Amino acid sequence: MSAAAAVAPATASTTPITGAVVRDLSYAEAIREAMAIALERDPRVVLMGEDIGVYGGAFQVTGDLVHRFGPDRVMDTPISELGGAGVAVGAALTGLRPIFEFQFSDFATLAMEQIVNQAAKLRFMLGGAVSVPVVMRFPAGSGTGAAAQHSQSLEAWFGHVPGLKVVQPATPHDAKGLLLAAVHDPDPVMIFEHKLLYKTKGPVPEGHYTVPIGEAAVCRPGRDVTVVASAVMVPRALDAATQLAADGIDAEVIDLRTIRPLDRETLIASVAKTTRLVCVYEGVKTLGVGAEVSALIAESEAFDYLDAPIVRVGGAEVPIPYSPELEKAAVPQTADIAAAVRRVVRGAV
Repeated sequence: MSAAAAVAPATASTTPITGAVVRDLSYAEAIREAMAIALERDPRVVLMGEDIGVYGGAFQVTGDLVHRFGPDRVMDTPISELGGAGVAVGAALTGLRPIFEFQFSDFATLAMEQIVNQAAKLRFMLGGAVSVPVVMRFPAGSGTGAAAQHSQSLEAWFGHVPGLKVVQPATPHDAKGLLLAAVHDPDPVMIFEHKLLYKTKGPVPEGHYTVPIGEAAVCRPGRDVTVVASAVMVPRALDAATQLAADGIDAEVIDLRTIRPLDRETLIASVAKTTRLVCVYEGVKTLGVGAEVSALIAESEAFDYLDAPIVRVGGAEVPIPYSPELEKAAVPQTADIAAAVRRVVRGAV
């Protein structure tokens, strides 16, 4: 990249660079590449977080970026989520575009004042005179044996707050594109990265591209039932759809990608076509993302097309257990998704 390009403010593009080379990268590598591109293209971008410097981040996502861009651009913060998030919000108000990493999404509970009462509300409270272009990254979800205080799925909490945008990429391609879109966005964007996805691999184009915030993706077209999922539940839903196909059930799988704002048009069109809906999400079933998707469909014109009750497949009403077997039992697995779809399609609900 030329020196001029390295300092010029970034402009968003919605498609990869024409003719860009596509490689197989891990989810973590795709995020690191997105942050490197953002740092190269825009001098206002800085990274902040606990142990993101020499250590490379709790999940080694930032890697060697501190050596490439220096400690003035890749900054370790003290072990104070409230303080670190406050610095990031303040930096955004002064014109920087900070990307702040929490070690675990659970630790966002310590910073809710800065996220919910400050970042989300200042544009509204000051009549649009300011914006808060901060990106916050949250390693989220269960499956690593980290127990109740390090394994939660709290994206629905943030989706409840006007002023925040909330995304959950399921693939390396979307992890890179959504992060770059978030950096360009004038408002706070919360990115929930499922920890089990960090090592998964997929095709990722070189160079700069964005995935639009607020657009779902139809991962697998189908005619019999719509399965709506996000994050790690997307590959599980796709695996379930493969199993269901052997039973003659053709499931359409939709990756939400964005929790707030939801892509109403894609969801309504799919349910109107398939006439059945199963919502899958890792967070606790009560008041979760699937509840909002269900309400959206129930309040829309798609409701008249439904041939069966809407079914939610969510997490159990318990803190995430430490025991590996109990941990699996507490969140939806492929078999749970397939069983729920069979009930819906066969009229057993």
